[in-house]
Amino acid sequence: MPRDPAQDEPLPDPAGLGIDDLDPGWARALAPVRAHLSELSQRLADEPGPWLPSPRHVLRAFRQPFDDVRVLLVGQDPYPTPGHPIGLAFAVEPHVRPLPRSLVNVYRELREDTGVQPPEHGDLTAWTRSGVLLLNRALTVRAGDAGSHRRLGWQAVTDAAVRALAARGGPLVALLWGRDAQSVQPLLEGVPVVTGVHPSPLSASRGFFGSRPFSRVDALLREAGGEGVDWRLGT
Repeated sequence: MPRDPAQDEPLPDPAGLGIDDLDPGWARALAPVRAHLSELSQRLADEPGPWLPSPRHVLRAFRQPFDDVRVLLVGQDPYPTPGHPIGLAFAVEPHVRPLPRSLVNVYRELREDTGVQPPEHGDLTAWTRSGVLLLNRALTVRAGDAGSHRRLGWQAVTDAAVRALAARGGPLVALLWGRDAQSVQPLLEGVPVVTGVHPSPLSASRGFFGSRPFSRVDALLREAGGEGVDWRLGT
């Protein structure tokens, strides 16, 4: 389908999200929601109080090469603590101590499932280089108020991202922890899916521990003719 020249024209971006600074593959995939992204930027600019993460990190997941994504890991929304979120689901700035308890639980299962020794930091950027897209359902949050931007309108953007990946084809596996993440499952027709309990301290003991999500993802990637993920995160 020919590209609409209007899609190449810069859009208003009052919050400074970098709407027109995405990976080219993601720019094409999200073209249907570019105008909506501009509207979201205006809503954020009009917010009366501080919100997270920093504007340059809000769309960080979409600066990862679209064609390289092999695992779609969906989270809920960014951590609401200033200085923590970096635009990647479950990840935090490298200096953050102690680590969020959800991430501690992810690390515990990673070690028990794969034998990978987690680092002391919570920066998951290395996973993105191995093709893991760490995508929250809502990409912003009001500082100190978890879940506060769930109704801002981000789902239209993340739904478009999920649909685009499913249409692109594989090898691709989706890893969906918790109810919010699993809401995208109907958009993933034909994509192998690993579902499970969210690693939150409130729910991890109800089935997250021992679920072996990482090795299950690797097995499905290999069944599709791909390679497993390098789950190591450095020191």
